[in-house]
Amino acid sequence: MDNLLYISLENLLRVTLSVPLLYFAIIGLIRISGKRSTSQMNNFDWIVTVAMGSLVASGIVLKNVAIFEVWIAISFLLLLQYLVTKSVLYSDTVSGLVKAKPRLLVHDGQFIHEAMKIERIAENEIYAAIRDKGFHSLDQVKAVILETDANLSILPRPDEKPP
Repeated sequence: MDNLLYISLENLLRVTLSVPLLYFAIIGLIRISGKRSTSQMNNFDWIVTVAMGSLVASGIVLKNVAIFEVWIAISFLLLLQYLVTKSVLYSDTVSGLVKAKPRLLVHDGQFIHEAMKIERIAENEIYAAIRDKGFHSLDQVKAVILETDANLSILPRPDEKPP
């Protein structure tokens, strides 16, 4: 508790040097690894992002974690993400293990309650997504799909014009 308000020159120098080094390293590594690393996330993309944040924080505030170790760890995480995403393209088994499948929640203006229960999506959330897309009622909607990135896609009936 004594160190709570204590600020040492050594700690300030460490933070002042490590933040820009890690910041620019992350920018470079993300540019190398591609847009997928910062796109709408599925589960394994989210895990990599959270882990990178934790590693960066450790490299900034912990004395016993070297910046080079953080760079190596982040590079390895991004390499694993790259290998997993490549594997998903070529293997249905890997794809089934790491990627969620889209789920139909509304069809022809009718809720599919079993699917909604499995996905833990309430009617209110679907109504909000429908309103967000400019529709006024469920009758205007052909389908609502929970996508792999947890977004709700709203497909209008063929006779309805999207707003």
